[in-house]
Amino acid sequence: MPSDGLTVVVTGPTGTFGFGLIPLLEAESRVARVVGIARRPFDPSAHGWSKMEYRQGDVRDPDSLRTTVAQADVVVHLAFMISGTAAHETVRAINVEGTLNAFAAAAAAGAQRFVYASSVAAYGFHSDNPIGMTEEWPVRPAEHLFYAQEKAELERLLAEQAQEHPDVQLYLLRPPIVLGPHAVGAKDALPAPVATAAQQMLRLAHRFRVPVPVPTPDLPVQFIHEDDVGQALLKCVLAEGPPGAYNIAGDGVLTAADVLRELGLTPLPLPAALAQGAAELAGLIPRASFIPPATEWVEAISHPAIMDTTKAQRELGWRPRYTGLEALRDTLRASDHPT
Repeated sequence: MPSDGLTVVVTGPTGTFGFGLIPLLEAESRVARVVGIARRPFDPSAHGWSKMEYRQGDVRDPDSLRTTVAQADVVVHLAFMISGTAAHETVRAINVEGTLNAFAAAAAAGAQRFVYASSVAAYGFHSDNPIGMTEEWPVRPAEHLFYAQEKAELERLLAEQAQEHPDVQLYLLRPPIVLGPHAVGAKDALPAPVATAAQQMLRLAHRFRVPVPVPTPDLPVQFIHEDDVGQALLKCVLAEGPPGAYNIAGDGVLTAADVLRELGLTPLPLPAALAQGAAELAGLIPRASFIPPATEWVEAISHPAIMDTTKAQRELGWRPRYTGLEALRDTLRASDHPT
């Protein structure tokens, strides 16, 4: 490590993961300089970020990345498109080509580490996935969900790149659904009819103070707070554990009913098998051009993926500050009182 501290380049620092990580980099004495690159205009000083130099650029542009990453000790790649509202070609160019561009730039710069925010979705949504998957469980593409397919593909491609560039240590983090104050905008990823119906039900519940019943399958779900993702990313930046893949999640497994109760709605029990069957059936319907790619997320309901986080706690020394339930409640508080 250089005596004057690390230079850390972060792609996509303006998203949920970035808001979990950047304040920690700002406060970390072993980090001297932070360089952020993303497509949207952004002013780090508006958030009190004094270490960050911000550059507007696109991960699809290798030249822009090479210039930005030129002096990096560590590259943290967070830029990724999750909503699927754009054309598949655009999503793939940003997600797959952009990630490989970022790794190539890191290798060319002689960076020590490349930290990639993967996802539980890399495991795929398969009927034989055990409850409490460890990192030894194979990463497998999902049947239909573009996001999960690309996460699995990228883990394979990055592993190949890491073999070709053994001087670059590869860290992969696999979080579940990430919540927190800066995840409020994630509701925009829902198909418009679903989002509209949910908003109307919530308005009715709050206006008339009556329980609004919602058919709810008994399906498990894990959440993690953006701050806990940031803590895990920081430990990878500082190499506080060996390179490799790590599952991270808030403590506790919730159910869909737990989530609805927190929203002020009344869950009506629905057999999990019924919801899973409907999701699998929906996945068999040919995807028409007028149906947005975001509808592919229904596959995640078919066989929810639940992870074991022992390795991250043992080898990285990482511990979540928030349970899954606390992460959900913090998100809901932020949505009730937006800044």
